[in-house]
Amino acid sequence: MCGICGILLADQCANAAPQILEALHFLQHRGQDAAGIVSCGPRGRLYQCKGNGMIRDVFNEKRLLGLIGNMGVGHLRYPTSGSSANSEAQPFYVNSPYGIILSHNGNLINAPALRRYLDQDVHRHINTDSDSELLLNVFASELEKTNKVRVNEEDIFTALGGVYRECRGAFACIGMLAGFGLIGFRDANGIRPLVIGERQNANGTVDHLMASESVALKAQGCQKWTDLLPGQAVIIPKATMKPIIRQIVPQLSYTPDIFEYVYFARPDSVMDGISVYRSHLAMGDKLAANLVERFGGLENLKKQVDVIIPVPDTSRNAALQLAFALGIIYREGFVKNRYVGRTFIMPDQQARRSSVRTKLNAMDLEFENRNVLIVDDSIVRGTTSKEIVQMAREAGAKKVYVASCAPPIRYNHIYGIDLADTKELVAYSRTEAEVATAIGADDVIYQTLPDLIAAVSGENPAIKQFEVGVFTGEYVTGVENGYLEHLDKIRFQNARLKELERSADKAGYNALVNGEGKADVDIGLYNTADYR
Repeated sequence: MCGICGILLADQCANAAPQILEALHFLQHRGQDAAGIVSCGPRGRLYQCKGNGMIRDVFNEKRLLGLIGNMGVGHLRYPTSGSSANSEAQPFYVNSPYGIILSHNGNLINAPALRRYLDQDVHRHINTDSDSELLLNVFASELEKTNKVRVNEEDIFTALGGVYRECRGAFACIGMLAGFGLIGFRDANGIRPLVIGERQNANGTVDHLMASESVALKAQGCQKWTDLLPGQAVIIPKATMKPIIRQIVPQLSYTPDIFEYVYFARPDSVMDGISVYRSHLAMGDKLAANLVERFGGLENLKKQVDVIIPVPDTSRNAALQLAFALGIIYREGFVKNRYVGRTFIMPDQQARRSSVRTKLNAMDLEFENRNVLIVDDSIVRGTTSKEIVQMAREAGAKKVYVASCAPPIRYNHIYGIDLADTKELVAYSRTEAEVATAIGADDVIYQTLPDLIAAVSGENPAIKQFEVGVFTGEYVTGVENGYLEHLDKIRFQNARLKELERSADKAGYNALVNGEGKADVDIGLYNTADYR
């Protein structure tokens, strides 16, 4: 799961990078591992700054001043297989043909086959483990088939047709051709979101923006925006500043990843016509009905639960609506340290356990001598839930119930969220009662999948299905032979590399990767304008 953004300004003398950076701030929740921006200057020269860390770690005023040009692309990385090599920070760049920049959100399920195809058939060198680099090189190889000095919109659309033919999985991409303009495209199932918008300037000109979520466009003053639909692509030429949207391949389905609405997207975003905030409220209503049934009626539920407490922040709106629907007191029982990242992104179990205690602190006043119902958006590995339940008991809670806004997560997420190896998921091969025992709760109540789908789809009746493979094990694209094993191999290798790096065991590090190792920096383009 990553955050992507692209901006093309009508003012040829303006710099887009500061606005891209501001938009990325509104998408920081989507990726905290690396950040990058590539801009394009007046004569087609590319300027780039990217590296590991959050936005504040990578960019400063001097670096931003070096990113000149009225169009650019930004990216925030969330590693999908545990890798955090600086060389895999995006946007990615290839110089041939024409100079192409790409930011990608998603995951390709045929990555091993694509790597072989690029090596053996089209002879393009791949320098990282990122499937985003694979996708970029597939596009570059298709564009190279035109054999033209300069390409036009038809050439680009034709090349994108080749991308859809070769690449399978989830992808929302924003790209840039040096000196030409911006492009955006979305997979034929619409698994990953992509929103396009425009902003009217005082002089009547129009700027064009693209991003993962509408909140980034609204923050930049966009007056209107729309979702790019599954299988669609948009080209915005710099010369005409007029977007061209085309259906590249037939829409296979319209199945956004439901986990976007459960956990990742900001509540003030609207994606595919669905308000994330309203879907959270609906999750609270559905969960309320489930709880009433589970406890044998509302009166009995009120006898068993004294207070409802959310795990901040993503479960707060659902918990508020749940408390309202049930008529039970709502309280903020956990104080969050906002300077700690998401715990299931942490590289190992010990780090996650330590991070939970650093991230959250329980207020004894809200727990002491009470039966509490703790509401969370989802339960993944169970590490966070176990620590939270323990904190509630240490704060004096008599009984601790845990309610999840999502159903039990029992399978890999294959489209860009590295939740865990399947066997690390706390609900894997466990009943609800066994999950409760594993996390130390008196009971665990999960949202049902039909209720979750109803809660989200109620905002846009046109969308009847969602990608729900993490709950069912059935994925909208199917799974390529050997792909899950491929994910496990990369996950293990990167975890082992980090372990060896921390122990300064260079011999073991090199042996693991056949004497090569991962590059600390990208060998592509690091270039900024000189303002000394």
